[in-house]
Parts: sequence; structure tokens; C-alpha cells
Amino acid sequence: MQNTTSKNRYNKLAVQSNAGNSLNAADGDKFTLDTRLASDSFLLAHWPLCDVRRFDDERYDWLMLIPRVDNSVEFTDLSAPQQQQLALEVQQVSLLLKQVGIGQKLNVGALGNVVSQLHVHLVMRHPQDPAWPGPVWGHSAAQRFDESARKQEIKRWQALL
Repeated sequence: MQNTTSKNRYNKLAVQSNAGNSLNAADGDKFTLDTRLASDSFLLAHWPLCDVRRFDDERYDWLMLIPRVDNSVEFTDLSAPQQQQLALEVQQVSLLLKQVGIGQKLNVGALGNVVSQLHVHLVMRHPQDPAWPGPVWGHSAAQRFDESARKQEIKRWQALL
């Protein structure tokens, strides 16, 4: 676990936004998650703009933020308040991963070459991980959590989020 100064400490309440309805994040029944994202991850939390999901690979501390905004493919598809909220939520997940995640290097990316729906990957990396120093994407098949480990992982992250 990495030590952080109080200035950089993760603050659970910081993801709460004063932007209110200007975010226009879709309600659960209106938002459609890409089937590949759904099958490769599991839900941890609903934040003001994004669903926070855990990538289903036990080798990495790997979270994703998926804005609940219809037809969003690029960052520029979001309104200015949505862009600001996404940046805030990325910052909060980043600080959390740096505080409690296993690794020395945080990778943040929104590639979208395979899944066009806007989503941001946040992955803690370390020299002993199987893909180091290359990208985790496409390196090898995911080592998925079994049901018991998945439930434990959900509890772990929900307590932190």
C-alpha cells in the first residue's frame, strides 16, 4: 500500500457533484451497457455520472468508469459539465487505486478500438504482472474470479468506494 499525503488522500465524498441534473446521466433502465463490457466486468457502484465496474481479471487491480450517457463514444461527446465530472471521477478512482491498489504504476486509458462505448480503464501495474511492461489488453486470457472471490471483491471495493 502506497503512503499518501493528506493532500492526495482519496476522499469518498469528492465524487459527489454539485452539477445536479446538468449531468444528464441516464437512469438505470435507460442506459445500455455494451455487452462486451458487461461480460468482462462486474458492477461496483453508481456514481453521479459513471458506473464503476471491476474488470474480471484477478491478476490486476483494474477498475473502469463508464459514463451513463447515451451514444457517448468520445470524451468530446460529453457536455462540459459531464467532462468535468468524468475528470473528477477518474481522479477519485486514481487516488483510490494508488492508495489501496497493488502496484507502482497507474495506467489510465480510454482506447475504444474494440468497444466504442466511452469507458475509462484504470489499472495498477507492477513489474511482476504478467503483461509488464506491455499493455494488459490482449496480452493473455483473463483469469476470472470464481463466484466466491467475486463476491469478496465486490465487498472490498464497495467498502472503499
